[in-house]
Amino acid sequence: MIKLFFLLPLLMCTVWWWYINSKGYSVKQAWKGFAYIIGFNVVVILFFTLMLFLTR
Repeated sequence: MIKLFFLLPLLMCTVWWWYINSKGYSVKQAWKGFAYIIGFNVVVILFFTLMLFLTR
């Protein structure tokens, strides 16, 4: 399960890219959104990794 965690940020960034493209924005204008997505996913992945090691 943990080996598939890289799909979460890829999926979220793809959806975000699709959204900003449909609204007519450039990637440079929406860079902050990508940073928030990556930051959120790092926190989620770290949390689940910690829980995995704590419950073993």
